[in-house]
Amino acid sequence: MQAIGAAPLKNAVHALPNREDTRALFEELHREITENGGEALILEARLVGGMGDAELRGVFDAARDADYEELAREARALCEGEYVAAADVGRLRKRLNEVAAIDFFGAHGRQAAQAAITEADRRSHQHPDVSGPGAPELTPAELKRRVWVTRRHVHVDRIASAWLIRRFIDPEASFKFVEGKGYVPEPDELRFDMADAEFTHEGDRCSFETLVFLTGLETDPALRALGEIVHDLDIADARFERPETPGVSALIAGICAGTDDDEERIARGSTALDGFYAHFTRRKED
Repeated sequence: MQAIGAAPLKNAVHALPNREDTRALFEELHREITENGGEALILEARLVGGMGDAELRGVFDAARDADYEELAREARALCEGEYVAAADVGRLRKRLNEVAAIDFFGAHGRQAAQAAITEADRRSHQHPDVSGPGAPELTPAELKRRVWVTRRHVHVDRIASAWLIRRFIDPEASFKFVEGKGYVPEPDELRFDMADAEFTHEGDRCSFETLVFLTGLETDPALRALGEIVHDLDIADARFERPETPGVSALIAGICAGTDDDEERIARGSTALDGFYAHFTRRKED
């Protein structure tokens, strides 16, 4: 009952506003109860005494305000930490949408919850391991024959970014793996997906998406599809929810479990990404 936003009245009596969508919720619940051997009744009622419409609406609003306050409190607690994980923000946004769906009368607490989550989202883009000053204005020729520097223990975003660099941006690229924060690059080096990097997270983009966008590759539908997968795996906000994402996740996890060597991880991941790129390219052609 709580999940569908029904307000408890007396004993086993719960109420919802008399609307087509809410009636469907009760009908689904009624079906589940009776299929499992229980008994339930759905009644269309009108208050004539004991409680007025405004008082009943207050019951609904109070329940939603409590939900919104809990969300705001969680968001503020996240902001008190050293950094905010995008996955946590995604979880709060999902819960906010669920609460808003059963906020039948527009409880006042929604605005505060939304503001707190927005602030947490802003801070999630300030992760010390991947923050950067922004990409330099370099021509395609100036991006070639470079040493590309990133953090050790590469995973999905760095593996995909390295594949993108070698296949589309700098075919003769070499890679260097460092601890990350505080690294001072040599003149021929460009950094990606690390602190102070030239190419890294920007706004709500992961590093792979940033590279695709800043190098003018965003018109390629296959790269956009891969970017959506990498985004969801790296930022974990379930923004795109492509059906291929769990498979890519398992594949990358298997590659990383099989070797600690970063060059080997990139090589194996690149072979897999070549296949995914061909798949998305062919699907567009079909």
